[in-house]
Amino acid sequence: MSGNSEVSGSLVATGKRVAIIAGRWNEFFCDAMVKGAVEELVRHGVSRDDISVFRCPGCFELASAAKRVITRQSFDGAICLGVLIRGATPHFDYISSVTASGISSLSLEHDVPVSFGVITVDNLDQAIERSGSKAGNKGVEAALATIEMMSLYDKIDAGES
Repeated sequence: MSGNSEVSGSLVATGKRVAIIAGRWNEFFCDAMVKGAVEELVRHGVSRDDISVFRCPGCFELASAAKRVITRQSFDGAICLGVLIRGATPHFDYISSVTASGISSLSLEHDVPVSFGVITVDNLDQAIERSGSKAGNKGVEAALATIEMMSLYDKIDAGES
């Protein structure tokens, strides 16, 4: 980038196709995040017909399912949604690490923005708060990030600087 110019994405997503890849584990919370993401995408111009939701078993499978979706189908952006609640064993730490790493790798390896909408919480109260209650909805936040990144990619591809 030359000089002092700044390029950033907007929150307009008219004409875009978006995939939502969501885990079924902790489905009550995931469903609330999917609903929030869909509503936010529609609010910013994405047609409901251009939103596809793909369900996988849980967070561990999110990255592989998302990779298959973005490499085999034509989407402008992808949102990965899942919920991990800490238990009494180290399983939570392993799954959260692998999930974050896998989704991060996808966003770097492919020309499609991939947003991380996985909540990692210590208890059910925190899951309630972060999936649509007083602490917001991570599905909405991930949708907004995807919308902005799709717009930013478009501007970069158009040579804006």
